[in-house]
Amino acid sequence: MDQFSSPEEAIQPSGSPLKGQAIIETFGRILTVLALLFTFLVGVKILTSGIKLMGGGFAQTLFDVTSNPLLSLLSGMLATALLQSSSTTTSIIVGLVSGGALNLAGAIPMIMGANLGTSVTNTLVSLAYLKDKDSFQRSFAAATVHDFFNILSVLVLLPLELATGILEKLATSVSAFLYGNMTGLTYSSPLKAAIKPLAKGAKTFITQNLGLEGNAAGIGLMLLGAGITIIALTTVVKVMKVVIERNKGDIIEKLLSKNPYTAILFGGVLTFCVQSSSITTSLLVPMAGSGLLSIASILPVTLGANIGTTTTALLAALTGNSAGLAIALVHFFFNILGILIWFPAEKMRRTPIILSTKLGKLSAKNKMIGFLYIGVVFFGLPLIGVFITN
Repeated sequence: MDQFSSPEEAIQPSGSPLKGQAIIETFGRILTVLALLFTFLVGVKILTSGIKLMGGGFAQTLFDVTSNPLLSLLSGMLATALLQSSSTTTSIIVGLVSGGALNLAGAIPMIMGANLGTSVTNTLVSLAYLKDKDSFQRSFAAATVHDFFNILSVLVLLPLELATGILEKLATSVSAFLYGNMTGLTYSSPLKAAIKPLAKGAKTFITQNLGLEGNAAGIGLMLLGAGITIIALTTVVKVMKVVIERNKGDIIEKLLSKNPYTAILFGGVLTFCVQSSSITTSLLVPMAGSGLLSIASILPVTLGANIGTTTTALLAALTGNSAGLAIALVHFFFNILGILIWFPAEKMRRTPIILSTKLGKLSAKNKMIGFLYIGVVFFGLPLIGVFITN
């Protein structure tokens, strides 16, 4: 009797060149995705440069509303949504608090707002799946689970902070203990170091080669950054689709769903390494859209990203004063307490998952709901609150 169970097995024995070729192709696609994500970050950096040219001191003016906690929250949220970086926003806040321009209590709601604003990036990434209803539903739900967790944390911790000052007291105590004993620590992100010259080159091209200045240069940079970002995201979707078709993703799914606390650690370490929670969470959205990851397995990684993104301000604050370190610690403790409140108990943990799943279904049925959600929550409400009230 023939020892092979099928003609294909006879032609393709174990260790065949075809198997090796498949491994090489998979590895090549992984490198391609990483390169595209790097390109995405370059586009975001160029877009940010354009916003800064357009806005001048706009970001600074957003922080002049600390007398009202709600306006303070909205200003931090709007600044982060526009700058596409909670690290940038929190670093500015740390500098202002260190310099005495902001008091610690007034800056705390801004830090919470920055935490809310940073989740807009991965929500925008989900729009790349608009043409496919099922994929869009999965990706939008996966993106907004980050939003809902942050919103739920703010709904609990902001009133608690206003009533008791728990974050301020905790951060001030730890800052007093740490300051003077752990100063001088720095971390230079190799990813940001690689992005910076490319973004600077784009700015030079717009301002010097094309001769644009002021608002015109800002618009040019914004359009260039937006174009690069869109191309990178749509290409990631195409590459991920091919990967999913060849690999069901059981290994990755099991890796992230086996132990949620390991997934939190994974998200934190990855975000610390790349110094960007946006890149961590944006990587997960295409995986969800393609069916590789479930929302339940994505949630703990995003929570880890929340913690990991606090390290930028923490490391920056260690070279400043005790007040600057305290506000950086507020960001860290806010995310830790949010996880302790909403994550350990299964019923509490499912709340953001249920909310994001429902929003994903509604947005898939009527895509305008998704656009309205992004426009109103991240830009409309903050703009109305900051400018009309003033």
